[in-house]
Amino acid sequence: MGDLLLSFYGDDFTGSTDAMESLARGGVRTVLFTEPPTPAQLARYEGLQAFGVAGMTRAMPPEEMERTLRPVFAAMRQCKPPIVHYKVCSTFDSSPTIGSIGRAIDVGADVFGSSIVPVVVGAPSLGRYCVFGNLFARCGKESEPYRLDRHPSMSKHPTTPMDEADLRVHLAKQTRKSIGLIHVLWLEGDGGGVADAGAEVVLIDVLLERHLQVVGRLIDGSPFVVGSSGVESALMAHWGFEAKPFPAVKSAGPILAICGSCSPVTAAQMEWAVTHGFSNVSFQGEDAANRVIAALRSGSSVMLNTRGAKAGYEIGPRLGRIAREVLAATKTRRLLVAGGDTSGEVARALGIESLEMIGELTRGAPLCRATAPNSPADGIEVTFKGGQIGPVDFFGQVRDGA
Repeated sequence: MGDLLLSFYGDDFTGSTDAMESLARGGVRTVLFTEPPTPAQLARYEGLQAFGVAGMTRAMPPEEMERTLRPVFAAMRQCKPPIVHYKVCSTFDSSPTIGSIGRAIDVGADVFGSSIVPVVVGAPSLGRYCVFGNLFARCGKESEPYRLDRHPSMSKHPTTPMDEADLRVHLAKQTRKSIGLIHVLWLEGDGGGVADAGAEVVLIDVLLERHLQVVGRLIDGSPFVVGSSGVESALMAHWGFEAKPFPAVKSAGPILAICGSCSPVTAAQMEWAVTHGFSNVSFQGEDAANRVIAALRSGSSVMLNTRGAKAGYEIGPRLGRIAREVLAATKTRRLLVAGGDTSGEVARALGIESLEMIGELTRGAPLCRATAPNSPADGIEVTFKGGQIGPVDFFGQVRDGA
């Protein structure tokens, strides 16, 4: 455990696998857990250099977030990582009432004794750019970057619509801490360290890949950092880790794709899947699992969709129960789950204890091997995909290999 480089807590499941990928691609052995591991658990993984905990705080009100985060952060502190990263979505999904990043900053600063909390959101490899404190994001791989308050999806998000692109203004509604900025021109020059920003929370711009090394230098040594997987990318660039290829992902036969995301990017992927050989099965109805099982046994990959369903916590657990029944009854060994909140619910319903990356698909959604003791999901290959992630044929990549 003395060789740990960092640990991270993801505010949703897909964001957690994204952070793991950023480390694993550089050759850093990383394991993602669904509950905080003990030092004894970590000792079982020879050569472990980083670990993460996949959470669900993005969907919680601030008071529930604090009740969840305090014991988790305390448990992570016991493992003595030099840096703890609170991983948020690269589109900064949050509000004063749901998924408050400000509350997470307040709790983390208190638990880890951080007088200054750096915040890094830009992630050029994901099409996320922070410039003079304003966040821009692509909507799909080929789109132009939109200012977040004009983004076709995020400006209309059903839970946390982004009506402000200036992250300092957005964050100021969630915390009373002072908020400063290290802007892109500062990165191009020599503006000093995060303490020179003169604030308790310091947002750091990221526009270009070359900025990551500078950002990594600025945040290295900070006990508590908040941001997207740009945090891992920046630290890897600063530490000099270079990307190492994984074995090519090959076909694993018919797959099950579970779709809980309402993103237009995922909607386009679902449409592609239907026109390219996936059976389209609704999760509604008592016989949903049987319909999925029959289609998989016939040799067809299946897309289990939630269209027409009302939003609510009952959707995720039901999808998880269906997935568990399907895996127990078929030889299906590869699973795709689309949607951050859905991914967390499905993973827990399947009894997944930990994940380790085994292959590259699209940036932000790696293929992983699941450890799930006493569950039909033990040993399966799984990818958890955020709503905005992946090309239009992503479902085909997971089915056929990439």
